[in-house]
Amino acid sequence: MVTYDTHTLQADCESCFGLCCVALPFAASSDFAIDKNAGQACPNLQSDFRCGVHTTLRDRGFRGCTVYDCFGAGQHVSQYTYAGRDWHQHPETAKTIFDVFPIMRQLHELLWYLAEALRLPATSAIHAELQAALDETARLTRLSPGEILHLNVAAHRADVNVLLLRTGELVREAAMRQHKIPPIRNKKIGRGADLIGANLKGADLRTANLRGAFLIAADLRQADLRWADLIGVDFRDADLRGANLADSLFLTQFQLNAAKGDAATKLPSYLARPSHWSGSVTGH
Repeated sequence: MVTYDTHTLQADCESCFGLCCVALPFAASSDFAIDKNAGQACPNLQSDFRCGVHTTLRDRGFRGCTVYDCFGAGQHVSQYTYAGRDWHQHPETAKTIFDVFPIMRQLHELLWYLAEALRLPATSAIHAELQAALDETARLTRLSPGEILHLNVAAHRADVNVLLLRTGELVREAAMRQHKIPPIRNKKIGRGADLIGANLKGADLRTANLRGAFLIAADLRQADLRWADLIGVDFRDADLRGANLADSLFLTQFQLNAAKGDAATKLPSYLARPSHWSGSVTGH
């Protein structure tokens, strides 16, 4: 039986070969100052795989770099899959290591969700299934580079998603019973909803199913998102100042990094308050 804590599934850039700075493409936009192709090293990447402008990324137009999170896939590929053999000193590994990294990132994201689901008392009825899915996902991360490149990750994600959907249902049902939360009547609020720029200030969104919803630039100040299913929610530029996300479900660092918040935003204890948030303080 495999177990994961939040530390294991957090990015450790010191143990990574700068994979996100090379493997991933980006286009000149509000998030990136330049165009870069997949497999092309960012000009800010130094020979020691550290970013030469890390402390001024946002000022230089590289906001996207401060948002990205790999769920620990970078150090796993660097130190486990390739056993510390970096692509710079071993250029013959470059093509495959850059192709393996985004696949590993998907697997680590699934590990994050499954590990969270297993921590929740409301999911006790499906713990065995969740554990089996986590064990299988962990097994896939230990495959050789060649085997990883031939994985059908989409099929595996689909299988895991069935359990994550059930997790969301169980958590929301338990919270509604325990806290006597009435169902959300607003039909615009739901799975995959288009809530771009929506005014949801102070909204009671407890137990909302917001899977895959678009909350880009939405006003969520002082909103209550406890026990809301937030898997896949697009929080880019959403205003979370003073919002309560302390018991929200499937929230990730990536989502928080893309949003706006402050010292009054309530977060799960295992997530970090982004340093670029207004009035940011150490802790949660």
